[in-house]
Amino acid sequence: MTVKFSFTQVLFLLLITIIGVILSVIYHQPLVIGFLPGYLVLFLLSLKSTVSIRETIKISFIGVHKTRIVIIILFLVSFLLPSWYLSGTIEQMVKIALNLIHPHHFFILSFFISMIFSMLLGTTIGTLSAIGVPLLGTAAVLQLPLPIVAGALVSGAFVGDRTSPFSSAHQLLAHTVEVPVKRQGKAMFMTTITAILFCLCFYGVVDAQFASKASLTSDHLIWSELSPARFIPPITLIVFVLFRMSIIYAFLSSILSAVVISFVNGTSWTTLAAAFWHGIDGLGGGFIHMYQLLLFLALAGAYNGLLEKLNVIQPYLDKWLESSHSLLVDTLKTLMATLIITLIAANQTLPLILTGRSFLPHWSHYYGKEELARVMGDSTMLFPGVVPWSVLAIMCSTIVGIPMFEYLPYALFLWVLPIITILVSLGKGMRN
Repeated sequence: MTVKFSFTQVLFLLLITIIGVILSVIYHQPLVIGFLPGYLVLFLLSLKSTVSIRETIKISFIGVHKTRIVIIILFLVSFLLPSWYLSGTIEQMVKIALNLIHPHHFFILSFFISMIFSMLLGTTIGTLSAIGVPLLGTAAVLQLPLPIVAGALVSGAFVGDRTSPFSSAHQLLAHTVEVPVKRQGKAMFMTTITAILFCLCFYGVVDAQFASKASLTSDHLIWSELSPARFIPPITLIVFVLFRMSIIYAFLSSILSAVVISFVNGTSWTTLAAAFWHGIDGLGGGFIHMYQLLLFLALAGAYNGLLEKLNVIQPYLDKWLESSHSLLVDTLKTLMATLIITLIAANQTLPLILTGRSFLPHWSHYYGKEELARVMGDSTMLFPGVVPWSVLAIMCSTIVGIPMFEYLPYALFLWVLPIITILVSLGKGMRN
């Protein structure tokens, strides 16, 4: 299906979408309300372009169906923290972390541990789910600032999501720009190492500043007093993810095992139901805090379905690169284009596909596919983590229990890489 939209129509759609979401954030209204005007404009534009109401609705439902996995995951996340809390898993994991992680190096260790896990798992969400809860709980006990810890965890989690060969996003980028995974990893190597070194130095400096403020625990852990059963929920989650099994089954199995342990410990049905509905004070979770996000994700899925099927943006991406042949200028154009796509698409997949396929001929001709892989790996893979209404940003913020705007200044990996890749393109352009 090829539908031609004028530049004025596309610009109007972009402005309505972004303004609506920004206003909903400023006035603390549900994102689904702020996103609705943008969807309605896109819906009306599709009708104006001779697409029938029935076909438009059908495309919208197909888009919602594509986001069902994310919706189910967030639905289960709302039950994960309460179930782990009632089973005693969180309390036990915090005790262990307090005795294994020295508080004077907490931030740099949080980043490093998250990075290693993400390289093994290849997923931001799986990494934060597996290690975010115990580390944030430990930070709270040590009276360390939780936004900084969350920023370190999110930074480390994105290292693997972007770089690990096990990452589906990494594989998708390689497939989209037609570069073998090994060559893509090599193209990203210099900027990856530079960004990681920046992060290690940054979190090391922050550790030094908070070293005197961290409250050391004097309780000595008696390992024989630990309950092996309380390890089952997190171990189940980690094992499922490590063996590349469905993340949905991983969450579901972990929750069910925690529920069983809770009942064995004497938790009543009413207590469990209240925790699942309202969450846990000071910890989060609970369906009542999640349903509005689930509605937003469904609406965003419908929006993305129309955006992709109706070919709204791609013709303008093709024209944008025709007049430029400078590596630095094309890098800046690619970053701007992929950021705009992320702002209106609110996910990671569509920007990767649209940017990659639209810009590939131009980059292949003038610079090589590896250069495009490097630029997109340093921008397109990360922008969904900094756009507040992006699905990935919402999931990260929900899992760590910290608003994105609070931890983003400390999620150094997410915003230092685009700067580094611009400098690299500038250096290569000057040499050539």
